[in-house]
Amino acid sequence: MSVLFHLPPLALVKEVLRSAKTIAVVGFSPKENRPSNMVGCYLVKAGFRVIPVNPGHTEICGLKCYPDLAAIPEPVDVVDIFRRSEEVLPVVEEAIAIGAKVIWMQQGIVNHEAAALAEKAGLIVIMDRCLKVDHMQFGPV
Repeated sequence: MSVLFHLPPLALVKEVLRSAKTIAVVGFSPKENRPSNMVGCYLVKAGFRVIPVNPGHTEICGLKCYPDLAAIPEPVDVVDIFRRSEEVLPVVEEAIAIGAKVIWMQQGIVNHEAAALAEKAGLIVIMDRCLKVDHMQFGPV
């Protein structure tokens, strides 16, 4: 039996964009042609506090980079995930552990098990949407 995927209500997307201040970008690449870099750097220019998460780097886009969510020394509102769908569950478990408020799986990333776990822990889950595209369309709100 397959699970039918439902897009989040636009009101919820707009509320997340309005209220989020700090966004951890998991899988932030230093390569300028990668979507994670384009989105992460865009979010910086849009005024968000962006925290790159990539264990292979110490700095990306001029920002201090952390190896994982647990290493971030401040609260995180949104965990924006640029990982393959099958690699999302451990990221969500870390996001729950650090007290994040929102899990945002980028466009093309869907993991129902991880989404259910996050929702059960009280997090808002947005899947298969691009944070940059949504901000450009709906934010700042």
